[in-house]
Amino acid sequence: MSDTTPVLELRKVDKSFGPIDVLHEISLKVRAGEVLCLLGDNGAGKSTLIKTLAGVHKPTRGEILMDGEAVTFDRPKDAADRGIATVHQFGGTFPLMSIGRSFFVGVEPTKGWGPFKIFDRKTANEIAVKAVRDFGITRIEDGDRLVGGLSGGERQSLAIARAVHFGARVLILDEPTAALGVKQAAHVLRIVGEARRRGLAVIFITHQVMHAMAVGDHFAVLIRGAIAADFRKGEKTREEITDLMAGGESMADLEASLDTYMENHEGHAPQPAA
Repeated sequence: MSDTTPVLELRKVDKSFGPIDVLHEISLKVRAGEVLCLLGDNGAGKSTLIKTLAGVHKPTRGEILMDGEAVTFDRPKDAADRGIATVHQFGGTFPLMSIGRSFFVGVEPTKGWGPFKIFDRKTANEIAVKAVRDFGITRIEDGDRLVGGLSGGERQSLAIARAVHFGARVLILDEPTAALGVKQAAHVLRIVGEARRRGLAVIFITHQVMHAMAVGDHFAVLIRGAIAADFRKGEKTREEITDLMAGGESMADLEASLDTYMENHEGHAPQPAA
């Protein structure tokens, strides 16, 4: 495999549910140490694409390749075993678990022998706290702290650190900043930059253009299940990207349409009852 071979590639991937076509000839590439920003409004097909990459859905047509080799995911575990990790909007963490327990859920370190093995809380806490702090979240010091007491940005950071610790090569981030304030979103964007620096291939899915432009190397705009544009950093302005996401209409066109609507309906508002 050469340095230019994509870690993950889609070639003309379609996904249909019965007679309903949801994805149409999706072709994308993401390389190690690169952030691919997948932009699209609600209903663009982002969720179906995520599930296809993560092994929840199988493509109806087309190919998925890793390191240039065609692969088939029959279930999410197949994708995870190949190093594809998906972090959903709220981090996929467990609010009532401790940080250490949540970090290792399903793969808990143990101590003791045979039937007397128990969860090794000390080891789990030490590893989890170090992993998160290595990503720059220095406020977390106690692995016994409940996940529910963390901010949204910290929960995202915990989930990303966990994925990296367990060998993720492709990190799929599903709207990681959508429900966060400015400071928390900035935390997550720094984490995305750190993941890129460590050589991961990152697919950053969002509808927030400014966040995408802050971290993205490569951009694709998804509209009604098809790629409407595919471009590199610096090739389009924020306004051009926003126009593409609106279906090709410029903001000036949208404002003119709104003005026309208001003019046509002026004076037609229902009158209050006497």
